[in-house]
Amino acid sequence: MSGSALFETFARVPLSFDRGEGTWLITEDGQRYLDFAGGIAVNSLGHGHPKLVAALTEQAGKLWHTSNLYQIPGQTRLAERLVENTFADKVFFTNSGAEALECAIKTARRYHYVNGRPERFRTITFEGAFHGRTLATIAAGGQQKYLEGYGPKVEGFDQVPFDDIDAAEKAITGETAGILIEPVQGEGGIREVPAQSLKRLRELCDEHGLLLIFDEVQCGIGRTGKLFAHEWAGVTPDLMAIAKGIGGGFPMGACLATDEAAAAMTPGVHGTTFGGNPLAMAVGNAVLDVVLEEGFLDEVRRKGLLMKQGLAAIADEFPEVIEAIRGSGLMLGVKCKAPNAKVAAALRDQKLLSVPAGDNVLRLLPPLTVTDAEIREALARIRAGAMSLAPAAAAT
Repeated sequence: MSGSALFETFARVPLSFDRGEGTWLITEDGQRYLDFAGGIAVNSLGHGHPKLVAALTEQAGKLWHTSNLYQIPGQTRLAERLVENTFADKVFFTNSGAEALECAIKTARRYHYVNGRPERFRTITFEGAFHGRTLATIAAGGQQKYLEGYGPKVEGFDQVPFDDIDAAEKAITGETAGILIEPVQGEGGIREVPAQSLKRLRELCDEHGLLLIFDEVQCGIGRTGKLFAHEWAGVTPDLMAIAKGIGGGFPMGACLATDEAAAAMTPGVHGTTFGGNPLAMAVGNAVLDVVLEEGFLDEVRRKGLLMKQGLAAIADEFPEVIEAIRGSGLMLGVKCKAPNAKVAAALRDQKLLSVPAGDNVLRLLPPLTVTDAEIREALARIRAGAMSLAPAAAAT
């Protein structure tokens, strides 16, 4: 046996935290780190937000779990609010983003099945995608490093190059059920899909009778300055998976659907034991209370621009370390010239946390409640980290 009782599936940084306060994480010995990793876009309102703490504490004192054998009033309320503020008519609650994607994929397949087209079960996806870690969602993502060692790839997924809508059109066959895409790729390196591309995908789905599925697990819940990233394009899907930010740190997700897409999901065809439990619903409603406050998303956009401009200035100063800045709102990516793991370590030395991603990008995903002063402090630490790497990077 190795030194740990845990599965060794994570290459963990030798760092642990005792408590959090807003944008800060604090170790047991009192060292304070600026958290611009945000639990990988999960801690949408930071650490210890009083509204979330109050909601969870109050619910914990009343009722934790009953299962979906019974009515759960918090589910009804949260579903109605999500419907009111999105394209959707129906919501299915899950525990995670991967489960939300599983629900979306199953819903798309069953939609065609009940409409007399059982042969339509395939989904078109895009290179660089990440949709989760279940057998179906790693097949949807198509990345070999996640598929290796798990036997035959789950059938039914056809991948095309990122933002190649012509290739997507050519991939459509009589077996295609839908098209699945992240409006902004997170794990893929903060790559935004152009609005025109999303519009063309909507047209293709309408033309061929397919369902358009958006994965907004990482880019949703205000992260880009709109409640959902696809709103920037003025395009609506038939199905959408969300998670991460909606729970503010509490595990939860949801699959949103139009009436038409969800009509096939009748009693017994899908389910969950924990999904939508009273604790999760209390927190999800509290998150929406804050994110939907008047002016909140305007502030996310303003703070995102402040941060992006500051990052661009650092990139100009240290072009041998930073190549470009990507993203919008508070979902930003630093395209590195030095290895992104090395840049992340340099920032960690400055007590600033970030998240590596594909395409040699470093993600910056602070709480949506981050202050201007904290952004300025983060920029100073990023600049110091870049400065520490500049001579070594220039020499290589």
